[in-house]
Amino acid sequence: MGLAAPGVVSARAGAVEPLRANLKHSVARWTFQRYSVAELCRIVRRIGFSAIDLVGPEDWPALKAHGVFSSMCNGAEMGLEKGFAATQFHDELVERYTRHIDLVADAGYRNLICFSGNRNGMDPGEGLANAEAGLKRILGHAEKRGVVLVMELLNSKVDHPDYLCDRSAWGVELCKRIGSGNFGLLYDIYHMQIMEGDIIATIRKNHPFFVHYHTAGVPGRHEIGEGQELNYPAICRAIRQTGFDGYLAQEFIPEAPDPVASLRDAIRLCDA
Repeated sequence: MGLAAPGVVSARAGAVEPLRANLKHSVARWTFQRYSVAELCRIVRRIGFSAIDLVGPEDWPALKAHGVFSSMCNGAEMGLEKGFAATQFHDELVERYTRHIDLVADAGYRNLICFSGNRNGMDPGEGLANAEAGLKRILGHAEKRGVVLVMELLNSKVDHPDYLCDRSAWGVELCKRIGSGNFGLLYDIYHMQIMEGDIIATIRKNHPFFVHYHTAGVPGRHEIGEGQELNYPAICRAIRQTGFDGYLAQEFIPEAPDPVASLRDAIRLCDA
């Protein structure tokens, strides 16, 4: 299954049967950049779901035109390395996020991604206190506008050296300190498998703090099928059993010749 021509999905791309929709599905925009936003919208609708992750304001009109939801908004961040754990970035981050919270709310969306940034020699406890202070400067505005600030857990071992929010315990402690339903964690299964493993037990223990999930295969960050070490059907059943009502987004980098088939297969695998 693939594209027969730019923007045209072949007949095999259609969902053979409706998805069970046990989870709400999405796909990360950046991992399918070979397609335009409009093409990706048509692909996801044909497969049988209707959300795309990590999309900024410039692409929201295309999503709306195709009836596709922005399940995780971006565009306010200063990158992955400059985040709320470093006080020197707070003023600019507060300005950027205050403006972006309004954009997200006005567009009818809810989730807005944020990052801790790098350690740069900082003690994790200091970074925790700094992140708490910086996020609380915008939290009231997020609560007022109904926007959820979502900090992503990333691995610092392979992909993002020195990133601070690289353990679920650090992120959970930050959630407890902030104490608001308008702040939570993006539990990236790929990243946390690399850093700490114990995925299902961690989800069961900490699921109230996990408001969004990402997938990818380990090792390599490619397709999530049998060629990698994570049991995604079991993981998705565990997520479902917690009563999770947010989105699980595919964030693997397609390696197979037919990336649309890979996406279709991943969605069905997680629709357990």
